[in-house]
Amino acid sequence: MADNDIKTAVQNKYGEAARQVAAGGTACCGGASGLSICDPITRNLYDESQKSGLPAEAVAASLGCGNPTALAALRPGEIVLDLGSGGGIDVLLSARRVAPGGKAYGLDMADEMLSLARENQRKAGVENVEFLRGEIENIPLPQDFVDVVISNCVINLSADKDRVLREAFRVLKPGGRFAVSDVVVRGPVPPAIRKSIELWVGCVAGSMDESDYRAKLAAAGFAEIEIEPTRVYGIEDARQFLAGQGIDVDAIAPAVEGKFASAFIRARKPTAVAKT
Repeated sequence: MADNDIKTAVQNKYGEAARQVAAGGTACCGGASGLSICDPITRNLYDESQKSGLPAEAVAASLGCGNPTALAALRPGEIVLDLGSGGGIDVLLSARRVAPGGKAYGLDMADEMLSLARENQRKAGVENVEFLRGEIENIPLPQDFVDVVISNCVINLSADKDRVLREAFRVLKPGGRFAVSDVVVRGPVPPAIRKSIELWVGCVAGSMDESDYRAKLAAAGFAEIEIEPTRVYGIEDARQFLAGQGIDVDAIAPAVEGKFASAFIRARKPTAVAKT
């Protein structure tokens, strides 16, 4: 699967999600859009206290697999970067927690999502936020700039995950934290799932094995790596993932049951690089 094919598919799918939310629909399965990138991964991620005060469009456009703002211990005065910020829900939530004195950046490559996020920022009346256009493989921020990197089911969408993790390491300050939600795989995955672009866009086919994730984080320079599964998906969840993909779910059930999980992934950039 060519990198450009994956990038185009992701950009088109999430751009369409943003347009439908802006038109009053939802990006979730079973909603007005019928997009196949929501349940069961994206449901019930935010409690009512977090959603309070946020524009309905920010919540409707949430297409993540976790709640990285609950994972990251954000403090006033810190700078936060959300990789693949979408409609902006995690950026807006982060901005609340780093105020006063802090700032939250959102990075996304889809113009439609950026427009939606900026409109959500305006509606929410949050000033300590900036949305940037760009790719998570080439973060448009200086080295040693942010205190925390968050992301919500986006890193697995990249065809060059090593580069994403190296970029996240680069922009973090020494001692900075990496705190993301992502989908991970436990063991081999049927080839029919891996080769489907639609499922890649849906946060499933591009997911890394837990051990691979750890190895790539370590290779990028991270330390204190932790992976904590939060939702392990069974065959009925897989049936929703694979609906309309031409895949015989019952036939592959033994190879899918319990293989996919949403997880909190934590790591830290060392405060100093060891001298050789």
